[in-house]
Amino acid sequence: MHHVLKIDEPFYHAVAEGRKTFEIRYDDRGYNAGDTVELYVPYTAFSHIRAKIGYVTSFKQQENYVVFSLLDVKVNKS
Repeated sequence: MHHVLKIDEPFYHAVAEGRKTFEIRYDDRGYNAGDTVELYVPYTAFSHIRAKIGYVTSFKQQENYVVFSLLDVKVNKS
C-alpha cells in the first residue's frame, strides 16, 4: 500500500538529509512493513520524499500510534 503523508518542514529536512530515519504516526492507515510512503510539506515547493516502510512497532507508543523505520529514502526533485 502507498501512503501520502504531510510532514512539518523541520522533519522534512531531517528525513531528506538522512538525520531522521523513522516516523511516529497515528495508526489510522494500518502501516505495514513493505508499504511505501510519500512525505510532503503542504503549500510549499519542496520536493516529495519517497521511502519504503521497514520495521513497524507500537511498543512504548501512545495508544493507537506506531513508529516505523524509513528505508530507501529518495528525494524526488520536481
